Amino acid sequence: MNNIVLFGPPGSGKGTQSEQLINKYNLTHISTGDLFRKHLAEGTNLGILAKKYVDEGHLVPDEVVIGMVEDKINSTTESSGFIFDGFPRTVPQAEALDHLLNKKSFPIQTMLMLDVPQDELIKRLLERGKTSGRTDDQNEAKIRTRISVYENETIPVANYYDGQGKLNKIHGVGNIHEIFDEICSVLDS
Repeated sequence: MNNIVLFGPPGSGKGTQSEQLINKYNLTHISTGDLFRKHLAEGTNLGILAKKYVDEGHLVPDEVVIGMVEDKINSTTESSGFIFDGFPRTVPQAEALDHLLNKKSFPIQTMLMLDVPQDELIKRLLERGKTSGRTDDQNEAKIRTRISVYENETIPVANYYDGQGKLNKIHGVGNIHEIFDEICSVLDS
């Protein structure tokens, strides 16, 4: 079973590359944003609990997020593995994910970290903001803040997986197909 954490700052190409990885390797995409929306829409116990925290202006606790991830894993059949996109965001989440997957005897194999210079990220996001309608991609100050949050709060997760020998940095600038080929060479080795 191939379990991959796809990692990188906003605008690094995670969405583009994850679509190709899902198709080539028959992976199930796990995005916590998608899981939140699903559980909220369905009114599940986890969704009600998450909504309570969000309505109070708090972050959803790790145990609720992990509960949603576990629910998705348990309800998935016919998959060759999972690609975790935007999760884990903190070292405690990474530890909880490892614990969950180790219980099921299919741990994370690799973290693929798309490495893109900040100037390129800003250029990409401003360009995406012109067509996507996303207001957070239309303001350079907001983009810089998002990148800063990634660098200060999320990079420790990369260090966590690096300590396990699972971190693979991928140069994320250039032709989309060449980047994908580099990713595949890491996964196929």
